[in-house]
Amino acid sequence: MHRYAALLLALIPIVMAVVGIKLMRDTVFGILISPIPFLPLQFGIGVICFGIGIYIFGGFILYRDRKRNKVQARFRK
Repeated sequence: MHRYAALLLALIPIVMAVVGIKLMRDTVFGILISPIPFLPLQFGIGVICFGIGIYIFGGFILYRDRKRNKVQARFRK
């Protein structure tokens, strides 16, 4: 059961990063999503969502690998 909970927690930032990529892609092709008033704002929101999602997921992976001593010496505390 703990593995399913960890999977669900890991999926949240992954979905956030995917939404960020979708917003950036739609901006490149000129597709405006309805609650956002103009394209540069949509691209900025996409970059922020992508960055936060990757940052959280990367931190989760680094924390897990540190616990198991599977990181290089420069990443150890």
